[in-house]
Amino acid sequence: MGLEAVKDFKDIIYEKDNMIAKLTINRAEVYNAYTLNTLSEMSKALLDASWDDSVGVIVITGAGDKAFCTGGDVAEYESKYTKKPRDFWKWCDQFERMHHLIRHCGKVVIARLNGIVAGGGNEIHLSCDLSVAAEHVNIMQVGTKVGSVAAGGATQWLPLTIGDRRAREMLFTCDKVDAKKALQWGLVNDVVPYEKLDEAVDKLCQKILDKFPECTRFTKAQVNFWKDFVWALTWPSARDWLSTHFATPEPHEGMGAFVEKRQVDFRGLRKTAAEGGHPEFFWGTPTKVCQKCGSKRLPDEFKFCGVCGNNLE
Repeated sequence: MGLEAVKDFKDIIYEKDNMIAKLTINRAEVYNAYTLNTLSEMSKALLDASWDDSVGVIVITGAGDKAFCTGGDVAEYESKYTKKPRDFWKWCDQFERMHHLIRHCGKVVIARLNGIVAGGGNEIHLSCDLSVAAEHVNIMQVGTKVGSVAAGGATQWLPLTIGDRRAREMLFTCDKVDAKKALQWGLVNDVVPYEKLDEAVDKLCQKILDKFPECTRFTKAQVNFWKDFVWALTWPSARDWLSTHFATPEPHEGMGAFVEKRQVDFRGLRKTAAEGGHPEFFWGTPTKVCQKCGSKRLPDEFKFCGVCGNNLE
C-alpha cells in the first residue's frame, strides 16, 4: 500500500523502480539546500516509501554532481526566521518529521553522496543507515560559522558515528573532511569514482533486497536505540534554544554576511564582550527609560528614544 498525490513535487524528484525508491533534492542552483517546502515534500515521499510494500530500499541524494545537500536555505532563514524566531520553532516540526521518517520508515535508507555534504545535509546523511560517497565529496559542519548550532542531528550523532574528538573537530572548526578521511573515520561506508557511484549504490541496494524485510525492519529499530536516545534527551531543548537564539546578533551577522556575500565579523562580537559590552543584544541590554514619554526597556546604547526621539543622555 502506497499513498496518493505524491507526484507533483516542486523541490524533489521521487521515483520508484525495482523495489528501490529514490528521493532526489532537486535544488541544484542553491547546492540542494532545503526550504520548509523541501522538508515537507521529503516527508511525503518518505511516508509513501515506508507504506509501499513494493519498496525495500530508499536512496536519498541531490541533483547534479556539485552537492548532496548543504542544509537549510540560509536566505530563507535570514528573511523569515531571524525576524520571527517563533516561526523557526514551527519550522522544526517539519524538520523533525523528515528525520523521524528516515529513521523509522522500516526500510534501509542509503545516502548517495554526489557532492558537498554540509550542515543540515550532513545531518540527513547521519540519519541514513548507510552511505556511499563519490571521491570528490567533502563533508563539513558549518553552524559556528553562520550563527547556528548543529543540534539537528550532528551534535547528537557525530560522536556516535566517528567518536567524540573527531566530532568536536568537525563541529568547532567547520573544516572539510574529504571522502578518503570520511571513509577512514567511519563516516561513510564506501568511496568510489563519481562515474561508479550509481553502480556502487545499486550493488548495496541489491544486497539489502536479498535479506528478509521483517528481520531488516526490526534490526533497524534495534540499532536506532542510541540515536533515538540522545535525540529524545536533547532535541526539545535544542529546538527552543535555537528558536530564541535566531533573534540575536550572531545569526543576524552570520546569515546576513552569507546573503550579502561578505566576510563575517566573527571577532567584533568577541571584542564587544571583552570591552564589557553585551554582544547578546542589539544596541546593548534593554534597561533605559525615556523620561519624556515613559518608554521602557530601551537599549543601553541608544542616545535618543526610539519612540519619541527624546535625548536619553
